[in-house]
Amino acid sequence: MHKEATILFTRNVRPEPDAIEVVIGPRARFSGQLQCEASIRIDGVVDQGHIETPSNVIITETATVQCDIKARVVSIRGKFKGVIQAERVELLDGSQVAGVLNVNSFYMDETVVMRAAVNIRADASAEIKPPSPPANPNIPVVQERQSTQTPTEPP
Repeated sequence: MHKEATILFTRNVRPEPDAIEVVIGPRARFSGQLQCEASIRIDGVVDQGHIETPSNVIITETATVQCDIKARVVSIRGKFKGVIQAERVELLDGSQVAGVLNVNSFYMDETVVMRAAVNIRADASAEIKPPSPPANPNIPVVQERQSTQTPTEPP
């Protein structure tokens, strides 16, 4: 039992960031498909499109992003609208988020403005199993008793 509890709590540890190879600067505007093997930082505007990386996407406080994102971890401090598919999403102070978030792990600061559906997926190993039968099968089943009295009317 102790080993299972350890796994449960260590699974949500924040992953280490990878090297950032792509930066969309604060005066840049991007539309289209972006695929990268390393982390992506967005300081500017992404009008539409799709971003995909096996690493991290960081949306800073100066960014406005309207696209779909597929990544390992997505950290948002700016404005985002779209669909995210990620292992973990972090909505940090000051972020404004709208759309759909499909995640395994989710973190949100108190000052976040959010109009989004959050779908938290479970890993196959964490699947909830039906309860097992009782250890003592001779335990009687208690049923509700039917009243044999007729209701009385108030005086």
